[in-house]
Amino acid sequence: MCGIAGIYNRTDRMVDKNLLKRMASTIVHRGPDEDGFYINESNNGNVGLAHRRLSIIDLASGQQPLSNEDHSIWITFNGEIYNFQDLKKELENKGHSFRTNSDTEAIVHAYEEWGTDAIAMLRGMFAFTIWDENRQQLILARDRVGKKPLYYFLDDQTLVFASELKAILASEGIARKIDLTALADYISLRYIPCPKTIFESVRKIPPAHFAVITRNSFSIKSYWDLDFTPGIWPSESRMMEGLLENLEEATRIRMISEVPLGAFLSGGIDSSAVVGMMSKISPDPVKTSSISFGVSKYNEILHARKVAALFNTDPHEMEVTPDAISVIEKLAWHYDEPFADSSSVPTYYVSQMARNNVTVALSGDGGDENFAGYRRYSFDMMENRVRNLFPAFAGSSFFEAIGRLYPKADYLPQIFRGKTFISNVGRDPVSAYYFSVSAIDEGIKSQLLNPAIASKISGYDSRELFYKIYDNAPAEDHLSKIQYLDIKTYLCDDILTKVDRASMAVSLEVRCPILDHKFMEYVAKIPYDLKLKRREGKHIFKKALKSYLPDDILYRKKMGFSVPILEWLRKDLKAYSERLIFESPATDIYFNRAFLEKIWKEHQSLIMNWSSPLWAVMIFNLWHEKFVGDR
Repeated sequence: MCGIAGIYNRTDRMVDKNLLKRMASTIVHRGPDEDGFYINESNNGNVGLAHRRLSIIDLASGQQPLSNEDHSIWITFNGEIYNFQDLKKELENKGHSFRTNSDTEAIVHAYEEWGTDAIAMLRGMFAFTIWDENRQQLILARDRVGKKPLYYFLDDQTLVFASELKAILASEGIARKIDLTALADYISLRYIPCPKTIFESVRKIPPAHFAVITRNSFSIKSYWDLDFTPGIWPSESRMMEGLLENLEEATRIRMISEVPLGAFLSGGIDSSAVVGMMSKISPDPVKTSSISFGVSKYNEILHARKVAALFNTDPHEMEVTPDAISVIEKLAWHYDEPFADSSSVPTYYVSQMARNNVTVALSGDGGDENFAGYRRYSFDMMENRVRNLFPAFAGSSFFEAIGRLYPKADYLPQIFRGKTFISNVGRDPVSAYYFSVSAIDEGIKSQLLNPAIASKISGYDSRELFYKIYDNAPAEDHLSKIQYLDIKTYLCDDILTKVDRASMAVSLEVRCPILDHKFMEYVAKIPYDLKLKRREGKHIFKKALKSYLPDDILYRKKMGFSVPILEWLRKDLKAYSERLIFESPATDIYFNRAFLEKIWKEHQSLIMNWSSPLWAVMIFNLWHEKFVGDR
C-alpha cells in the first residue's frame, strides 16, 4: 500500500519538484519505506508524479514511479492487483518485457497493450495515475468499490491529484471555500458522499471510474457496475458451494505477501468467515487482532476468543481504554474532511494493534452490504410491505407529522422506534430509507445550521443523490436497490474511508475478500429473499458457513463496532467537546448557537440524547481548526 500525488500543468509551466516533495511528505504514513519522483523531459517538464511506498510485494525492485521500456508511459500506483501474475504471462506472450516482479509493472504493460480497457481487467484495490507521453494524456483510475481514495483539483491551467486531500492542499493557491451542500450532506450522513469533498475546489474520482485529462479536455467514465439480476443455480446447495468456493479464492489471492500477514477478528460472522478461510489455506496459525471495551454493550471479545480457539489462531488482544482527546485530534488530521462515524476510533486502535505484529491484515468488510446484514434492511422491508398494502399511506402528511415530532431514537429500546416505522410508512421508499440511515433528522438539521447558511442552500436536498442511485440501480426488487444504494454511498464513503484512513495512519494495509468484485458479482445474483429471509439477514451466508462456524457465532445478536459517545460527551470529553462546540469560530459561522446551547443542556441533564448532532458539530469544528483556521 502506498500514497500517490502529482501535478499536470496543462500549459508548459515546469513542475516544481520541491512542491512534489512537500506533497509526498504529507502522506509519508501511507508509505514510510521510501519515496520516488518523476518529471517528464518534454514540454518543459509540465508533468510530475510522486510516490510514497509501503513495501508488500517485490521488495527489492518495486520502486515507483515506474515506466515501460521506452519511458513513454509512467505510473504512480496505490493498491494491490491480485491477478497480476496472470496478466504478466499474457502480456509476455504478446511480446512485453518485464524488469520487475511487481503488480505495478503489469498495469503499465496492460495499459500499453489495451489502453483504458485494461482497467476493467484488474482484480484488486487501486488508485493510480498514468502519464501517456505519446498521447499527452493523464489517466486517473479508482477501484470498483472505492477501497483506495483519489482526490483531484482541476482548473484551466493545472490538475493536482493525491491519495489524500492534505497533499493537494500542500499546493499553493487551492481555495479552501466550504462546499455548503457537502456540509449539509455531512450533517445528515456523518460523511461526505462522492464525488464531493468539503471544499468546492476539490473532488474525488468516483469508484469504478477513470478520468482522462488532456490540455483541453476532461472526461470521467464508468468501467464496472454491479448487476443484481437473479441468476440460475441447479440447487441451493450448489449455490452455497459456489459461494464458499468464491470466498476461498478471494481470500487465497489476498494472502500473497512478502511481509507478515494477519486478520482483524471481531467475533462477528464476516471476520470469522475470513479467518476460517485463512486458517484452511495457511499452514501456520493466522495472527488475529481483536480489541475489547470496558463497556459491556460494545464488547465482543468473548466471541472473538471463541473463534480464535476454534481455528487455533495466534491471537492478539488489547483492551481499549482510550485517551479519547488524543486519538480524536489525530484522526481529525488523518481523515482530511469532517467524518463523524465514531467507529473510526476503535478502527484506529485495532489497526494500531495489528501493525505491531503484521504489515497486512484481512478484514470482513462488505458482508452486511452484500448479504443484507444490517438490521435496517429488515425494518425497511417491513415498511415497504405496509406501504404496498396501503398505498394511501404514502405521502401522508399525518405520518410525516409524527416523524417530525420525535428525534431519531435508535438508542431507545426497540418498542419506541415504532414512531420511526410509522412515519417512514408515510414516505416514499427512497425518502424512508434516507431517513433510516441519516444520523440527524432534516428538521433537526435545519435548526442546527446557522440561518444564513440554511438560506444559502435553500432548496438543496441531500436525498437527491439517493433518488438518483436508487432509480439507476440494475435491480428489480427493492431490497437489492437499497443494497446497491449502500454500496455506492455508505460502503464507499463511510466504511471504506474509515478503514483506509485509520489503517494508513499506522502504515497497515487492509485487504477485504468479501469485497472482491468477482465474489460480489456472484452474491449479487443470489435472489434477495435468500439474503434477507423473514427478518434474518445474511440467511444464505450463515447457512453456507455452518460447516465452519457454530450457531452461537452465526446466530448471535449483532453488535456495532462503536464507542460510547453518549457517555463521552457527558464525562470523558465533556470539557473538551464544550470548548470545541462553543469556543470555535466555526460555530457562529455555520451553526445556530442558541439551538446548540439548548441541546447541550438537555444532553447534560439526561433529558435527551443529543449525541449525534453534538458529535457532528464537535468533529466539524475540530476539522475546521486544523484545515481552515484563520486562512
